[in-house]
Amino acid sequence: MFEHFPILSLLVWFPVLGAVVVLCRSKDQHANQARYIALVFGIVSFVLSLLLYFAFDSSMLGMQFVENIRWIPDYRINYYLGVDGISMPLVVLTCFTTLIVILASWSTVHHKVAQYLAAFLVMQGFVVGVFEALDSILFYFFWEGMLIPMYLSIGIWGSANRSFAAMKFFIYTFLGSALLLVAILYLRVHANSFSILAFYHIRMTLQVQVLLFVAFLLAFAIKIPMWPVHTWLPDAHTEAPAGGSVVLAALMLKLGAYGILRFMLPIVPDACRYLDWLMIALSLVAIVYIGMIAFAQTDMKRLIAYSSVAHMGFVTLGCFMIFMIINRTGDMQDAYMSMEGALVQMITHAFGSGAMFLAFGLLYEKMHTRKIADFGGIATTMPILAAFFMLFVMANVGLPGTAGFVGEFMVIMSSFKASFWITLASGSTLVIGAAYSLWMYRRVFYGPVNSKAVAGLTDVRKLNFVILSLLAFAIFLIGIFPNPLITTMHTSVAHLLDLSMESHLP
Repeated sequence: MFEHFPILSLLVWFPVLGAVVVLCRSKDQHANQARYIALVFGIVSFVLSLLLYFAFDSSMLGMQFVENIRWIPDYRINYYLGVDGISMPLVVLTCFTTLIVILASWSTVHHKVAQYLAAFLVMQGFVVGVFEALDSILFYFFWEGMLIPMYLSIGIWGSANRSFAAMKFFIYTFLGSALLLVAILYLRVHANSFSILAFYHIRMTLQVQVLLFVAFLLAFAIKIPMWPVHTWLPDAHTEAPAGGSVVLAALMLKLGAYGILRFMLPIVPDACRYLDWLMIALSLVAIVYIGMIAFAQTDMKRLIAYSSVAHMGFVTLGCFMIFMIINRTGDMQDAYMSMEGALVQMITHAFGSGAMFLAFGLLYEKMHTRKIADFGGIATTMPILAAFFMLFVMANVGLPGTAGFVGEFMVIMSSFKASFWITLASGSTLVIGAAYSLWMYRRVFYGPVNSKAVAGLTDVRKLNFVILSLLAFAIFLIGIFPNPLITTMHTSVAHLLDLSMESHLP
């Protein structure tokens, strides 16, 4: 359908063009015009992503809709794009998330609206670029480029300590990315190409693979973020505007996990197998320890942020548990389930955590406080928001029938073949997560009304109701019918598992 049509490029650069058009209406009196222009670009991008999704052949091995143009011939750098079953759902998720952020701007952003929307449109294009790039320098260009609009969104539209949070976010992620560039340059020398797919055939000693593993790990672990390099995330989430928190939770955390799938597992598989115990241990620390830290939070956004770190632990656990499963049982089916569970968790976490941040953003616009103790009795004045928030909490906890259940269930089920103790530790998040989430929900939405401001609140109406309904629909759709998503990934996951099981030792 799109064999001779550059739809991948359109998905990257169309929102960037939209940002330029939106900035032409940058005066505050033209704020609504800027919103409508951004909305048109957001809807068209989302429709294009859906068309791409339905045109995608899930049974076909390899990259599809490939665009490969010489960019800098002297250095063999190409403008090389393509998608497979791993990146395709993430492209759709990116376009959907940005559309939600644009719709939410009507009630959450009131100054420099055009600049705000332009930042998120640019961010959409660059994040899609990361998921589509098959040239490592192009990947790095998009990987670094998206830091700028996110830095600006936190630094300009954030809360009181926004400058500190924005700088901490930028320094952490930028320093990690420097090691990524070093690793890419090393691989270029040995592959004689910057193509990511060409890197999959390089043979290296275990020592070299371990060094590359460490370089990749620091870059990707900071983005996920994994313990102990997670400390930038609570600050960034706390100070970011509602849209910034949604994009951080739904998209930016997934970029690190995507890097593991696209770089670490297929390029340095021997090092991944050698150090799988380290990644499993770090993942369990995130799941259990960070989940317990969430108990101690008095700031609602920090609690949700720590919850994100804990739930992303399932992604890295599912990615690296495949080696232990195959070593102990040789059962590829359980390895499939582990890897696919990690991928499904990447998608479903976006809806649970992202929806909670957005719903809290609507509440923050009315109360201007993040302290859990300042709320109470919200359900008496905002019953519709209370109902939606309960659904989002249940999805984040992993209630059966919601999106959050599917990925975590698959990872926990497959962990039985690896180790009973891993299953016990990872399964504890179902109890820990439910405990701190319901504790927070009870204090915020029930109990005595703590202030006159709560008594004067009005419930969500019209546009905000539509936004929350879209998120609720997505949560139920994936929770009840996950098979289309899993089917889309299956062939690409099988190929990735084959690459991860191959030895690249000389």
